[in-house]
Amino acid sequence: MDTEERRGAGPPEQPGAGSAEADGTIPRRLWIEEPAIRRRMPDPVRTAAVRAVLIMSLTVIQAMVAFLCTMAGSWLAFPMVLTGVAGTVVATWSVLDVWVTRQVWNQRNGVVSLPASTARRMRRERRAARRAAKARIRREDRLRRRGEGRLSRA
Repeated sequence: MDTEERRGAGPPEQPGAGSAEADGTIPRRLWIEEPAIRRRMPDPVRTAAVRAVLIMSLTVIQAMVAFLCTMAGSWLAFPMVLTGVAGTVVATWSVLDVWVTRQVWNQRNGVVSLPASTARRMRRERRAARRAAKARIRREDRLRRRGEGRLSRA
């Protein structure tokens, strides 16, 4: 069974048999945009994640080379095992760096959750309190300026 038949498009058209517009069928698009299921990671977190994946992949390659050198009885086996241990420590550190970077970003920018996050609500409340304080100060200054010229200094 052909791919086109499985999709229900029927047999392929013969050259010169007519176009899709002439048949009245809607041509299928190659690419269909779908909304993202999850939000994109913040830039610092993504950078740390890419760095961690690169370090981990190099560590796995290094471990494989160390294993093969050990099996072959090469003199390079011992230094490769030592650097493999160091690479494992660095890879673990890089994974922890991703986790810490994500936690720091969430603390600074708020966790995005639905329908609204606590951090956003708290920021909104702080902004409203600041605006109210500024308005109160402006009102007091205005009243103070109005009253300066009216009363006598007896």
